[in-house]
Amino acid sequence: MPAVRLLAVTCLIDILDKAAKPKQTLDAVPAVADERDRALLREIVYGVTRYRDTLDWVLGHFLKQPSRLGPFTLNNLRAAVYQIFFMRVPDWAAVNEAVEAEKNRDSGAAGKPGLVNGVLRNIIRQRDHLGFPFKIKDPVSSITVNTSHPRWLVRRWVSRFGVDEASALAGANNAIAPLTIRVNTLKTTRDELIRRLSERGIAATAASYSPDGILLSDVRSYDAISFLRGFFIVQDEASQLVSFLLSPARGERVLDACAAPGGKTTHLAQIMGDSGEIVAVEADARRIPRLTDNITALGISSVRVVHADITETRDPGSFDRILVDAPCSAFGVIRRNPDIKYRRREEDLKAFASKQSDILKAASRLLRPGGTMVYSVCSTEPEEGEEVVSGFLKTEREFRIIDTEALFLKNFTGGGFFRTYPHRHAMDGFFGVKLCRKK
Repeated sequence: MPAVRLLAVTCLIDILDKAAKPKQTLDAVPAVADERDRALLREIVYGVTRYRDTLDWVLGHFLKQPSRLGPFTLNNLRAAVYQIFFMRVPDWAAVNEAVEAEKNRDSGAAGKPGLVNGVLRNIIRQRDHLGFPFKIKDPVSSITVNTSHPRWLVRRWVSRFGVDEASALAGANNAIAPLTIRVNTLKTTRDELIRRLSERGIAATAASYSPDGILLSDVRSYDAISFLRGFFIVQDEASQLVSFLLSPARGERVLDACAAPGGKTTHLAQIMGDSGEIVAVEADARRIPRLTDNITALGISSVRVVHADITETRDPGSFDRILVDAPCSAFGVIRRNPDIKYRRREEDLKAFASKQSDILKAASRLLRPGGTMVYSVCSTEPEEGEEVVSGFLKTEREFRIIDTEALFLKNFTGGGFFRTYPHRHAMDGFFGVKLCRKK
């Protein structure tokens, strides 16, 4: 157990102090042989990341300046407090692991086992008095502290949705998301894939909305289903619905303007029966290997990958359909990437919106008259969704919003806009809109 705690603290330092991504950090950890230890490591790392500010609020009642403890001791305490409040770990075990970690830390600075022991024992004595959720009168402060979301973001959500729904959205962001996969319909059917998974004892159910989606309740199932590589790809249900919103037809020429890592690119190819041509443009060279790997694994031949910046691409009026899944704040996928909520600032939304507008305008030049285009982002914020589209339509008069024809998408559309939320639909938060270029 002490070895797991040391690994967890090391991972947390990378994530919370060095801005590393949780999944990549955990993937880089030396192999942990015992499955229970691997699960515990993942639980502590993701749990502390989800509730960092909540844990710091607790520590702030017992330490004058927790941030001055140093990264190791602070993250060690965070891990212990997370165990005390959120996990079924005996109090003595949480304290003992933290103290032993301080004694055995692999760093130049001396540990603080006495301080850690004293602070944690005080917290345990005061736990029932503190309670959880913590009773804070101001609703914005209550949501901010209890769900560990930035105050500026909670304030926006309360203004838009009201207190109850803002609290539900923030709470949904802290829930463990299911592992969602998309069946490769070029090789098999959803029912057949579910049957094969069930034969291996893997609980799998059809997604509620996406015709190609499958939900696996255990997020650790990925390793267990690796033998079916090529028959599926990991992709949230909301992301799958965006491809259906574009609804490309067989034989068409389609552009995916921001293609990596290839979830939507390969889905478009499936919908088209791997016919016609999909030009997958990606500006970041570091992301192209994963894009090409996903295309190859699924056995798709209709996609041509292009390393280019879409704003500099010159091929006017040559595509029947275009998907612009633009880079964004990613506030719609906090439940999968909890570190995101600490990295963004309110002013970042304007910067993202400016870039998104540039990408949308550049891509629109490549659409033929009469062609259709979908703009999408995995964001909950209107600056990156409705406001980008509104600004685009004010200057690009030959475009208009059109409704989707797919009945199963009607649950998520209003005023021509497509929206999903974790707390409403149990899927990632996405925005999308379908646009048509007038003939």
